Amino acid sequence: MSGRPLLNRRLNGLGTTIFAEMSALATATGAINLGQGFPDTDGPESVREAAVRALREGHGNQYPPGPGIPELRAAISDHQRRFYDLSFDPDTDVLVTAGATEAIAATMLALLEPGDEVIAFEPFYDSYAACIAMAGAKRVPLTLRAPSFRPDLDELRALINPRTRLLLLNTPHNPTGMVLTSDEQSAIAALAVEHDLLVVTDEVYEHLVYEGVHRPIAALPGMRERTVSISSAGKTFSFTGWKVGWVTADGPLIAAVRTAKQYLTYVSAGPFQYAVAEALRLPDTYFDNFRTDHRRKRDLLGDGLRAAGFEVYQPQGTYFITTDITPLGEKDAYAFCRALPERCGVVAVPNSVFYDNPEAGRSQVRFTFCKREDVLAEATSRLQHLASSTRDLEA
Repeated sequence: MSGRPLLNRRLNGLGTTIFAEMSALATATGAINLGQGFPDTDGPESVREAAVRALREGHGNQYPPGPGIPELRAAISDHQRRFYDLSFDPDTDVLVTAGATEAIAATMLALLEPGDEVIAFEPFYDSYAACIAMAGAKRVPLTLRAPSFRPDLDELRALINPRTRLLLLNTPHNPTGMVLTSDEQSAIAALAVEHDLLVVTDEVYEHLVYEGVHRPIAALPGMRERTVSISSAGKTFSFTGWKVGWVTADGPLIAAVRTAKQYLTYVSAGPFQYAVAEALRLPDTYFDNFRTDHRRKRDLLGDGLRAAGFEVYQPQGTYFITTDITPLGEKDAYAFCRALPERCGVVAVPNSVFYDNPEAGRSQVRFTFCKREDVLAEATSRLQHLASSTRDLEA
């Protein structure tokens, strides 16, 4: 070889994801994995049976249509109308993807040119950085700061310049659990219209809001023609392995995203698309109970983390809790998380990996509560050893 680096320089520093690293650590130590956000129970039996039925009846066993099967696109369109009074033509305004991650990648590749700038909330889901980098664009972080993690709208305005092409929003926000208010969304929408910016919004936790209300920014004046909305079935129906996501937007935006998407996976999850179409039509009681169940789990884990000595930032949405380890006498979240499985038999994720400036989240640790209540109770019991150790040191 010539000595030239094998990895594209745009991907320098992106290596193995923190989720893979911490999940491998959980497996190696037998620790309870409260790091990676996947449930430890399956979703509704009726939805799983719909997938089995599709397999047996030969639906989706061969390539499904590139944009997604008509049944699912219609169900997505109906979902947007049912919950948000938004009308999308299932034939032109809806695109099915291999999870939200592919939707984000295809959107960034389709809409960005090298040198464009993308403003994103920091801390951010790790694939944002990779997708922006692969498009040759530059990410510009808007830092959300503890304890409230609310966006500073004056700072957002100051970050916008002639190179700004796109605002990448995430509400409910992973990892902080922040949910944008209607006033914040209106202000962001006004900036997007004023500066003629595209907006991409990741809404995968749309049905997990405990305080506030989720409302797609696409519904606001002047936003429909410039907004790409992304969501998925994994978080709402607890079938994360199926990797069924979608994009809704005006036809020209969908056509652009589809152009990039067709050269990524082309198509995926054929039989599961039929099952997700049925899932999206579950009654309101399913979505209400799903949210209530996760609110109870949030409170259970949050109380346990407080008792263990963490500072807990109460999330308004998602199924993650961000904490601070400073009260435990700790400063380095990454080192803390690497040692935690041996110390307590629990795995968590350091928030510092979600920042361009790791110092901004150096003492923050994220836990997930999308687990069985007995598992959460056992995890919090194990974490009490931290409080005991802190008291011993103080004594």
